[in-house]
Amino acid sequence: MATRERRLAEFNGEGEPPPGMPVEVLCEDHSGTYTLPFACRYVGGRWQNHEAGIAVEATVIGWRLPRVKQAGVV
Repeated sequence: MATRERRLAEFNGEGEPPPGMPVEVLCEDHSGTYTLPFACRYVGGRWQNHEAGIAVEATVIGWRLPRVKQAGVV
């Protein structure tokens, strides 16, 4: 199980992401840290699901640019 500090280090986005840019987010609750299974964007001081435009009702503690998935890599 990844430690909180290691996961935070993987989500090293500082400040706010570029306007309208879809990013991956790291969230935290009483059970620990987790990534959301969908891209998010930061709009008007709030996080939203990039596709649906619905507010994210989780505590976002970090963000990063989406990782490029390579063909054939699991």
